[in-house]
Amino acid sequence: MENAQAWVLAAEALGAGIAMLTNAGPSIGQGLVGSRAVEAVGRQPEASGVITRTMIIGDALCETGGIYAFIFALMVMFTRPFSSSLG
Repeated sequence: MENAQAWVLAAEALGAGIAMLTNAGPSIGQGLVGSRAVEAVGRQPEASGVITRTMIIGDALCETGGIYAFIFALMVMFTRPFSSSLG
């Protein structure tokens, strides 16, 4: 029984780590959104208000996936949902 519990705990830790690695995607997306906004303001400085507003909305949408992955990783790490079923 201890061997099975060790495997389940290892799988939970691995799953939490993989969930945290998924935060790389939103980070890259936010960097791309910011760089494109800077390029756009450089080309059309008079439209900086509209560009900034659109950039903030784009950043918020990029970040939601990362936040969900972070919350999932915390839930797996601290609630141990699968090890409780072993006994």
